[in-house]
Amino acid sequence: MRIRVQVAALLLLSAGVCLAQMDADDPVILNESRLNESRIFGVIPDFQTVTDSGHVRPLTAGQKWNLALKETIDPFNVVNAAMGAAFSQRGNQTPKYGEGGVNYARRFGAAFADFGTQNFFSAGLLATVLHQDPRYYRKGPGTSVPRRILYSVSRLVIARQDSGAAAFNASGIGGMMMGIAASNLYYPAASQRGCVMTGRISTSLTGGIMGNLMSEFWPDLQKKFFHKHSKTSD
Repeated sequence: MRIRVQVAALLLLSAGVCLAQMDADDPVILNESRLNESRIFGVIPDFQTVTDSGHVRPLTAGQKWNLALKETIDPFNVVNAAMGAAFSQRGNQTPKYGEGGVNYARRFGAAFADFGTQNFFSAGLLATVLHQDPRYYRKGPGTSVPRRILYSVSRLVIARQDSGAAAFNASGIGGMMMGIAASNLYYPAASQRGCVMTGRISTSLTGGIMGNLMSEFWPDLQKKFFHKHSKTSD
């Protein structure tokens, strides 16, 4: 079973890399729509955020897979997986692999797979098949703060189609559910209970809300505090 899971994961990753490379070789596509390269607090990747939605072209299939790949292998997210594994190691928390160095490695692999599978199912596979844009389109400071907060939360269930129309976020919700379901293939039996899966859904939704809020308000905080500091220093 584990061999089949590993082969499937490699095939999924290979498909994404190939599509991304096809786009990278096409200069026309590169000029159409670039991913955001900024980082929140200088470390948290913010690749999925669109700060100016006035003239944004839809992502190609290869660019969607590239977004999923970039987010998955980014050093911040790799370190985050390692830290999450360390916390779950204390007291043999979920997933219950047990104690010791070998089981810590299993925890790290599971944490990395949890994040990676949700990314690839959401931003790669389903976003491509359903023609949805996996990016977060920032509302911006022209709107009141309460409305921006409500907008950020609503993006969990509302997505933007490649056509620009609003639709149910089937790629985001579906990718999250598929990723959590896939974890049953490598989680130990003690961590495959319904309450564990429910807890993971809650954690994923909370993380999605926090990520959207940071993407929405980070440019404001950066402009208000960090740019002011840099001007004073000059």
